[in-house]
Amino acid sequence: MTDPTGAVAPVTDEEIFTGHEGGKLSVAATRPISSPRDLSIAYTPGVAKVSRAIAEDAAKAKHYTWADRLVVVVSDGTAVLGLGDIGASASLPVMEGKSVLFKTFGGLDSIPLVLDTTDVDEIVETLVRLRPSFGAVNLEDVSAPRCFELEDKLKEALDCPVMHDDQHGTAIVTLAALRGANLVLDRAIADQRVVVSGAGAAGVACAKILQEAGIGDVTVLDSRGIIHAGRDGLNPVKERLAATTNKAGLRGGLAEALEGADVFLGLSGATIDESLLGRMAGGGIVFALSNPDPEVHPVAAARYASIVATGRSDFPNQINNVLAFPGVFRGALDSGARAITENMKLAAAEAIVSVAMDDLGPDRIVPSPLDPRVAPEVAAAVAKAAEADGVTD
Repeated sequence: MTDPTGAVAPVTDEEIFTGHEGGKLSVAATRPISSPRDLSIAYTPGVAKVSRAIAEDAAKAKHYTWADRLVVVVSDGTAVLGLGDIGASASLPVMEGKSVLFKTFGGLDSIPLVLDTTDVDEIVETLVRLRPSFGAVNLEDVSAPRCFELEDKLKEALDCPVMHDDQHGTAIVTLAALRGANLVLDRAIADQRVVVSGAGAAGVACAKILQEAGIGDVTVLDSRGIIHAGRDGLNPVKERLAATTNKAGLRGGLAEALEGADVFLGLSGATIDESLLGRMAGGGIVFALSNPDPEVHPVAAARYASIVATGRSDFPNQINNVLAFPGVFRGALDSGARAITENMKLAAAEAIVSVAMDDLGPDRIVPSPLDPRVAPEVAAAVAKAAEADGVTD
């Protein structure tokens, strides 16, 4: 429900809990069973012929089962939204919601799979054993730095697309938003320095995709300040970041990082003093993406920046992963891709921006998450990139 201004009316607790009663998913048959003949085709004895055919040629499972088009949404419940480590069962409503979004925006069947273990090798072993039952893996809400190891091991162990959406979905849409903002402001990404506040799953992936896209420089901060070469106590992921970011050789905290910066990207969950944005270069870009509370309120950020974006739907320029993951997985599965490559992610970002090209502006640097054109455009671009990268069957 919206008011005359288009704002979404407040949602009550009763509406929320009622909307989740019995879960948000069900299984529907693709063909009716209304006669003995229908039953003999769908189940015994007819189904035995299909099973024999697949036993003789496993590749036929792609044509005669749903597995090749099925995305499993996998979580261990260790980093759920802003709730933290709440466990597998409590994460299930979120994973059900993700499966609903796959169907609604990507036309893909999806099931949630929450695992009562936080052991990386156990999760990998579980998915390897279940591999005949699905076509792609969407990792969700797995804590850092374990998420990096888990994704790497799954990519190595499975012959299908694997993507940790908290990392790469966020990174794709963030890059798309920066492309859109730069088009509005007539700026070049190669001339910009981005400050990334937060070195978790999203922060690391955003730094990487920005580098792939040709950013001038990236300065990444964790809870101890700027990540730089030679800093004590860095884990392997942050050591790699230190080796490839911070060309300016900066040391210190957020104040030092923001001095003269062109873009602030907040992914840490920590609020900041809005006056720090005054240290940025004039007319900067601020993406305060922590939910539900942005690092700085967008109204305050607009006093210092030319373009402001958040992760929330009640402010302009929502940077929402739903702009990316349905189309990315649809394109990967449509093309028969065995993996999701960096070029496929870059192509997805460009496709998102292309949908908004006709009416780009300071308050519209990406399309609406509800725009029905987005997923098909992203899917087509991702499929084309997969074929160009040689990762298709």
